[in-house]
Amino acid sequence: MLFTSYSFIGFILLLVPLYYLVLKKRQWFLLLLASCFFYCTFDPVYLIYVLITAVTVWGCAMMMSRDQRIEKEYLKEKKEDLSKEVQKAYKAQHKRIRTAWMILGIVINLGILILVKYYSFFAGIFTGQQQGIRGLAVPLGISFYTLQALGYLTDVKRGTVEAERNPLKMLLFISFFPQVIQGPISRFKDLSETLFSEHEFDWKEFSFGFQRVLWGFFKKLIIADRIAPVVNTIVSDVSKYRGAYITAVLVLYSLELYADFTGGIDVTIGVSQMLGVKVTENFEQPYFSTSLKEYWRKWHITMSQWFREFVFYPVSTSKPIQGISKLIRKKFGNKGKKIPVYLSSFIVWLLTGLWHGASWTFIVWGLLNWFILMVSEELEPVFAKFREKYPFTKTVWYRIIIWIRTFILICILNLFDCYATVGEVFSALWSVLATANMRVWFNGEMGKLGMAGLDYFIILLGAAVMFAVSWLQTKKGSVREFVAAKSYPVRFAFWFIVFITVLLVGAYGIGYDASQFIYNRF
Repeated sequence: MLFTSYSFIGFILLLVPLYYLVLKKRQWFLLLLASCFFYCTFDPVYLIYVLITAVTVWGCAMMMSRDQRIEKEYLKEKKEDLSKEVQKAYKAQHKRIRTAWMILGIVINLGILILVKYYSFFAGIFTGQQQGIRGLAVPLGISFYTLQALGYLTDVKRGTVEAERNPLKMLLFISFFPQVIQGPISRFKDLSETLFSEHEFDWKEFSFGFQRVLWGFFKKLIIADRIAPVVNTIVSDVSKYRGAYITAVLVLYSLELYADFTGGIDVTIGVSQMLGVKVTENFEQPYFSTSLKEYWRKWHITMSQWFREFVFYPVSTSKPIQGISKLIRKKFGNKGKKIPVYLSSFIVWLLTGLWHGASWTFIVWGLLNWFILMVSEELEPVFAKFREKYPFTKTVWYRIIIWIRTFILICILNLFDCYATVGEVFSALWSVLATANMRVWFNGEMGKLGMAGLDYFIILLGAAVMFAVSWLQTKKGSVREFVAAKSYPVRFAFWFIVFITVLLVGAYGIGYDASQFIYNRF
């Protein structure tokens, strides 16, 4: 039951009124039933994996909470009788116990993720034959809800959140249907505030949520799904479609990816808002970035934050990395002070690539991101002197130039998501320089790839509207608030036009495939 399907629309039309009619203290339980049903519509077997994750995470968190309570009660009772050294040793002992429970939960759930998603890839590396384990399917969204579960375990261990005592509420946190298959990756302390709360019907929240869903459908159906057949055709044969065809893919796929992923997140946030649940924003106009570093602060924000907090900081402060740091400082002085940071970043980007998919294309994609960010960091003093010396770097035109540079770089990196092998990616990129077939832009060949001239016009117009709205958000704030401040006829006309546009112009015809959003497969 995908977000753009009629069954999902019917599901929401049934759920929302029922949600506000049931007893307020039972609303969270209705969401749990709805989430389990939603996930089972893909394959009931998938729910077994979610249940295992929820039970193991809940159990390990409860054991950590129990151990912490035992420690506090004992120290409170024996405070006067124990020396500071004994108290310190007692605390260290129980800290190790809680760490062991956290590690157990992490090992179990990472083990499941590795087994179902990465076994075939690693088996291929060591044996030369990629073969999965028979009977093990890869559940939708397993990468998303696993990271969410591991983040919760770590937060409980750190003491930043209290362990959830109700195992059913933990299951809802893991399986909340709007975000279970493509994020955002929520933190327990943020999502639980509204997920388990009692909600009265609020017309403004409901209408704003509906508008956000409608905007997500606009991006997905008018832009992303219209582009998809062309991109799929071109990347299906790297030997046939080269040169100018690749330049088309570089732009079209990046546009498709943005419209698809942000459109899906719009639906997630919108449906949640209709139910009174606040979900974290995941994008902040990333394609307006003027550097790769800025881009990764604005694209898939919750994923970047997760890897920064739960991988980068622990790794960079770990004893092995600190030991390497001391050796480097001893031999090279301050010149090598950034090397431990770059080593930690290397691990983060290697894991980020693997998280996106079990293939060498994603690993190379991750390491290329790391390399570019590292080089940019090293050259920042040079860039700073350049900007200081030349006043034109403060002009709008210069900003446009570095924006175009950054966008081209992002498009090239996105190409690793299109092809099956690293060799095909580099072959495609080389063909842009080596193959002079620009005539295909003018002889009608581009119109034989799954889109007619009208489709290209609709994409261009839709993209212009999409980025105009994003630009307005950077200048005026929420567009929904801006429209809501207008008179009722203006508000009605605006959203009615959006609705009719989605209904009439959305890509539902030949070549349309609503099998999944792009990020569902991660």
